[in-house]
Amino acid sequence: MLCLGLMGCRTPAPRAGAPATPCVPEIYGAGLFTTGAWDFFLAFTPDQRRVLFGRADDAFERYTLYETRLGADGNWSPPVKPRFASGWSDADPHFTPDGRAVFFISNRPNPGEEGTAARTTFDVWSASLQADGEWSEARRVPEPVSDAARDEWSPSVAANGDLYFGADRPGTLGGSDLWVSRLVKGIHQPPENLGDAINTQGHEVEPWISPDGRFLLISALNRADSRGSYDLYVSRRGPEGWEPARPLCEGINSPARDFNPSVSPDGQWLYFSSNRPFTGPVGARFDTPRNDASLEGIGRGTGDIYRLPMSVLGL
Repeated sequence: MLCLGLMGCRTPAPRAGAPATPCVPEIYGAGLFTTGAWDFFLAFTPDQRRVLFGRADDAFERYTLYETRLGADGNWSPPVKPRFASGWSDADPHFTPDGRAVFFISNRPNPGEEGTAARTTFDVWSASLQADGEWSEARRVPEPVSDAARDEWSPSVAANGDLYFGADRPGTLGGSDLWVSRLVKGIHQPPENLGDAINTQGHEVEPWISPDGRFLLISALNRADSRGSYDLYVSRRGPEGWEPARPLCEGINSPARDFNPSVSPDGQWLYFSSNRPFTGPVGARFDTPRNDASLEGIGRGTGDIYRLPMSVLGL
């Protein structure tokens, strides 16, 4: 999710060392995941037969999570709100690598506040898949991860249970930074700032950690090497820790907002959201039955879902 305001876009001079051959992302999921609405973020279960995704209002101020499942006939079911996300503003779903739980953010009342209005900040919540394949009720991830006075963004989980997220909290290098809360004996520890290889004096908001913890995809705002607004970066974990985050290949980032990175469970595809202009063919249709009205507005300023082979990125 992206909740830090609309910032002016700019296009700097080409970066030294930029690849000569640009990456060319494609629209993904026309009619279902990509529509004329503001669509953002995809999270697949390990078997890639179940997807959670986000949809916002046109002002990008209220967020709704939807779920769809791939049927035996090869068609995706009509999206519905999952049990754990039916009444509040919910966003940024990330499955655990084993697919047994999902972490997300919500502005719903915290435990003990039931019946009150929506909160003004977002905390981290989770829900589990039960034995019957349906969702449990949501549970708030408590302090020290969730801070009732502050926002948390995009909680992403490695296979060892370490939880990565964005937040503006004491110890930030400036604005929203990215943090990790390590899981020790089943308890999440006080968050650690990921340091200046990842964070800057600007805003870093949305991490996606690989299951093995060896690389990190992030979204960051208006860095010196930005194409404009939010852009996507990658950092690898080396022997000495995180390497400096670098922009993804030329063509992914644009003067528009490029954000919400995620990777398919098989490691084959990078997915991301962008509100860049688009006028070309929308590719394969995912709506069953067909509803051409759902395509109206794609590429006209609200978020759309794009994808690109991970092999192109060398990841």
